[in-house]
Amino acid sequence: MRKIGLIGGMSWLSTRTYYDHINRLVQARRGKSASAPMLIDSLDFSDLVRLSSAEDWERAAEILADSARRLETAGATAILIGANSMHKVYDQVAAAVSAPVIHIAECVGDRVKADGRKKVALIGTRNVMLESFYRQRFIARDIELLPPEKGFVETLDRIIYEQLLLGKVTRQAERELKTIITNLEQDGAEAVVLGCTELEMVVDVDANVLPIYDCTQIHAEAAAEWILGE
Repeated sequence: MRKIGLIGGMSWLSTRTYYDHINRLVQARRGKSASAPMLIDSLDFSDLVRLSSAEDWERAAEILADSARRLETAGATAILIGANSMHKVYDQVAAAVSAPVIHIAECVGDRVKADGRKKVALIGTRNVMLESFYRQRFIARDIELLPPEKGFVETLDRIIYEQLLLGKVTRQAERELKTIITNLEQDGAEAVVLGCTELEMVVDVDANVLPIYDCTQIHAEAAAEWILGE
């Protein structure tokens, strides 16, 4: 099996989810005693949370590029960035190493396209929903994304930063996400993409009014395929 590197800590909760998903997938295919060869560089999220200025993002790019180099030097043959929002600096991270960096939006976009869906909604943090770095991967696959509604953006940002990143899951947040997804269906969405690695904490992927694409699970599946050489 090939060794993979995970840039984690953004948040540590999602890093735990990646580790769990990847190992369960490898175990299912290689036997009960198998576990995934992985390297994890867990960064301090307090240095990377709620970035806004160009200088903030330039610093983030340097931090993640350094992490990728450490993982490659330690033997990682491919690298994951364990956060949707940090894919804004994907190009700088990918340029820093020779090992491939598996892009989360490309993995999810490929799955959505393979399922034949043409119009979906993307929910996540403010920068994921409003900026082009994530959306352009879907557009390149001829998938239409519903325009983000300001009210949904504010609600999601509040839930993600004030609750989920702190490990808090409330019934109120679950109800608010159900309402958002119901409204997205009414707006014509054929499916919803969870563009935040923590959203699976409050969205029931298997029991919703719309098909749900769990970005973390799909990214982890791509990682397991790499590890297994599939």
